[in-house]
Amino acid sequence: MNFQSRDDAAQINDDVIIVGGGLAGLFCALRLAPRPVTILAAAPIGQGASSAWAQGGIAAAISTGDSIESHLADTLAAGAGTVDEKIARLMVADAADRIHDLLEYGVPFDRDLAGELVMSREAAHSERRVVHVKGDMAGAAIMAALVAAVHETSSIRLIEGYVGESITAEDGHATGIVARPRGGGAPVLFPARAIVLATGGIGHLYAVTTNPPESEGAGVGMAARVGAVIADPEFVQFHPTAIAVGRDPAPLATEALRGEGATLINAAGERFMLAIDPLAELAPRDIVARAIHTELAAGRGAFLDCREAIGAEFPEKFPTVYQYCRDAGIDPVNEPIPIAPAEHFHMGGVLTDASGRSTLDGLWACGETTSTGAHGANRLASNSLLEAVVFSARAADDIKEHMPDGAVMQPVPTGEVAAGGEPDPAAVTRLRETMTRDVGVVRDRAGLIRALEIIAELEGDCLSTRFRNMLTTARLITAAALARTESRGGHERSDFPGSAETWHRRTFITLEEADAIAAEALSPTVESVFG
Repeated sequence: MNFQSRDDAAQINDDVIIVGGGLAGLFCALRLAPRPVTILAAAPIGQGASSAWAQGGIAAAISTGDSIESHLADTLAAGAGTVDEKIARLMVADAADRIHDLLEYGVPFDRDLAGELVMSREAAHSERRVVHVKGDMAGAAIMAALVAAVHETSSIRLIEGYVGESITAEDGHATGIVARPRGGGAPVLFPARAIVLATGGIGHLYAVTTNPPESEGAGVGMAARVGAVIADPEFVQFHPTAIAVGRDPAPLATEALRGEGATLINAAGERFMLAIDPLAELAPRDIVARAIHTELAAGRGAFLDCREAIGAEFPEKFPTVYQYCRDAGIDPVNEPIPIAPAEHFHMGGVLTDASGRSTLDGLWACGETTSTGAHGANRLASNSLLEAVVFSARAADDIKEHMPDGAVMQPVPTGEVAAGGEPDPAAVTRLRETMTRDVGVVRDRAGLIRALEIIAELEGDCLSTRFRNMLTTARLITAAALARTESRGGHERSDFPGSAETWHRRTFITLEEADAIAAEALSPTVESVFG
């Protein structure tokens, strides 16, 4: 095990285990200090986390003329009718305090000559309320600051290179995490009185994604397999403007480019968004992603044109995107950037309350692996990093208040067979291609049933617990998408193109219910238990 080096490592109290080394996990650990915690991370912290790749910033109503009510209204509008308003209000109300926390950790948010924070506008925001770092480097800068803080915090122990595979539970209470060294090896049980899942998103369930490889839906799969309720799994956000150069993961052209006036055109040079939505390029992501998907499907191509709006300032204002383009042989100063939608964010996840508690005692969750209800059916730009810091702080505060320090716990071998830890690459590829084709930007009943058939087939041959988590999460997404016979937010059914009042609600589903939906779809004589 790669433990953080320190003299008192043998005395560490292991009763709080955080699974995941991204923004939510690190912020939660820092918030818990000086209470000792252990972070299990699949990759070295600062790597393998979507947070570090985030080009957009953090939304917060802190500028003159803006308000919490305005930020809330924009969040509700983007969420397509299923946002939990109380949760969203908590999130936007806590935003200013969390920005202050990040400044205290040394995050160098952009400032003007007067020393004031520079606020940018992004899609579906009515005000300029997004703080950035060097235009498109917020995620990397935030993570660098938090990683440094974690390494300087003696109450935090790091175990890097271990992938969480299973949650152990007794009498409805989470008791530990089974983890395995990445690349194979014997599994180890880490007993815990409090477990915090912060494992990130689901990007690598899809063939085209902006997420790092570690984002494979592990937290949702693990939680569902021990009976936790999952919320809104069908709502998957596809970022409209991934740079279409055949890379995996796909590099991202940040939404801030469109906020600065960049336009979307097809191969004929037509601005197709003008006829689709009054906000044109600044419409909510689901609308823009579907429009781009339509242009590509029709063979007209899709491009992000930054030549007039940004032009020669591109290298300085958006250095990350500029380098992505140059690496691919594209000069964004003088030519349009080819783009395509890519899986970017999951609005669904482990159901949690305002304190990060799941429906399983002893199990908290925060960040993208959760579904707090703050995003509804479609996340508003730059609310993801905000949600991560707000609810990881709330989870930490809840643990400190209601879970007194416990006895020292030590990791022990599980006695399980070590073989089969790594998924079969061919099976993973088949799953990812299936999800992109059948559970992607646009869905229909035939494709969703086909996806459930393939998932069932892959489960029958599965020897890897890690891959079983991926398949479990894929089944939950697909089953809920099949059950929701309407289109809303990030869930678009070509066979049910309109929204239905009967579905003007969130989805709450267990793995048992998802299995029943799949069984009914694959064997129509089985009675459905959902919807």
